[in-house]
Amino acid sequence: MYTEYENKMEKTLSALASQFSAVRAGRANAAVLDQIRVEYYGTPTPINQIASISTPDPRTLSIQPWDGSTLKLIEKAIQASELGINPINDGRVIRLAFPQLTEERRNELQKQVRKYGEDAKVAIRNIRRDAMENFKKQQKASELTEDDFKDVEKDMKKLTDDYIKKIDDAIAKKEKELAEI
Repeated sequence: MYTEYENKMEKTLSALASQFSAVRAGRANAAVLDQIRVEYYGTPTPINQIASISTPDPRTLSIQPWDGSTLKLIEKAIQASELGINPINDGRVIRLAFPQLTEERRNELQKQVRKYGEDAKVAIRNIRRDAMENFKKQQKASELTEDDFKDVEKDMKKLTDDYIKKIDDAIAKKEKELAEI
């Protein structure tokens, strides 16, 4: 009965995790490029599908496109993103040097993490609202008794609270990770 809504909540949690992995946390991590799309032959394409990405040292990412003509496109996409790093293009490879985080940048990243978390909480609450509307329709159509509806309401509240707690835990973990850098 609830699996459909629980699956949607789980997908919201997964989406939050992927957003968090894109928030750079001091070290060079190819996941920061996952959200960036390059206009490649008219199609927005993830960088990892048109180039190889390596980490020559802990603070540098190296992006080597398979097609040299995409070098400028990748560079522009990185500059247009919210990554906050200026790409260095040597004509064959693009390098991204990740500087030590300043206190100001760390605070910006924490705000970004909280915003992602708040958006995920809103999504969870919307799933609950949609579920309750569905169950109200079932009650009006006499498919659910009033007692069953109250049980459903209690169960959906618990499910929602559980997922909001998971989101809060994920936010706290990511903020702790940012504070340690």
